[in-house]
Amino acid sequence: MAPRKLAKVPFVELADGRLQGVVSSGSDIARVYVASITAGTHGLSCSTNNNRPCGGLSGNYACKHLQSLVDEAVLQYGEDRVARYLRVEVPEGGSILHSLNGTRDPAPAAAVFARFLRHLTYLELPGTSTPIPELHWFPAGVGR
Repeated sequence: MAPRKLAKVPFVELADGRLQGVVSSGSDIARVYVASITAGTHGLSCSTNNNRPCGGLSGNYACKHLQSLVDEAVLQYGEDRVARYLRVEVPEGGSILHSLNGTRDPAPAAAVFARFLRHLTYLELPGTSTPIPELHWFPAGVGR
């Protein structure tokens, strides 16, 4: 598995019926975008963390933030799993993004951004071997 580009797409998840995540702005280090693709309908959504719409998303054309989100989701989850989740048929030699048949469909960004911020708090915790209750499902250190 290839390493993820955390500076570009620090957060990606398959949740709430969407492929969604946080994507860094290519031009402003202080700006991030919350991007998502709805499973089944392939509704496309992208806005800044303060709910300003992405200028690159128009009609059924995916912006660069959505392209980065799909690329990173494929690295993390694999192409087959992402395609199944989004309910999209990808032809031999094709790509998930080019197989979507969706249009602009704004989705709530606040919950995704809040989960991203919550994940960032774990980076601030001091190193310890004591279990963290909300991470009980994460198999850290197993088999080592």
